Amino acid sequence: MLIPSIRKTLNELSHVIGQLSNEDYSSPCYELSNATVGEHTRHIIELFQCLEKQYDSGQINYDLRKRDYLLQTNVSFAVTTINTVIDLLEKPNKSLKLFQTIDQDSLAIETNYHRELLYNFEHCIHHQALIKVALMKMDNISVENTFGVARSTIEYRKQCAQ
Repeated sequence: MLIPSIRKTLNELSHVIGQLSNEDYSSPCYELSNATVGEHTRHIIELFQCLEKQYDSGQINYDLRKRDYLLQTNVSFAVTTINTVIDLLEKPNKSLKLFQTIDQDSLAIETNYHRELLYNFEHCIHHQALIKVALMKMDNISVENTFGVARSTIEYRKQCAQ
């Protein structure tokens, strides 16, 4: 269920940004401290790419991601890259070691592929919520009500509506 949910969420992102011009995609948004939709999209994509590229080594370090400027300025390139990320999600679960530096302290934490996919999935939804803030001031952009909303929140709202 996790990978189909990730695919659905990434396809939603692809659909939303696919409606934008490169100019709208890379224009600063005051409400996001002048960040752009493209910057948030790049960040989402690069964490998934980082997990995919480092999977074979068994050592994941999101701080070592590429930070590709083209992903945050070119909608077509971002959509193509999202499709590639989707195509590469299906891998066997295995143990991984996550490395991160926080306040100059290096951490090494045991994890696994599915746990990291879940992290990236939730991280993606979080950034989609921020992207939605930027999109609210743009005309003619079709965004689902559930875009950028956690699955648990969607389920909770369904229960409340009954």
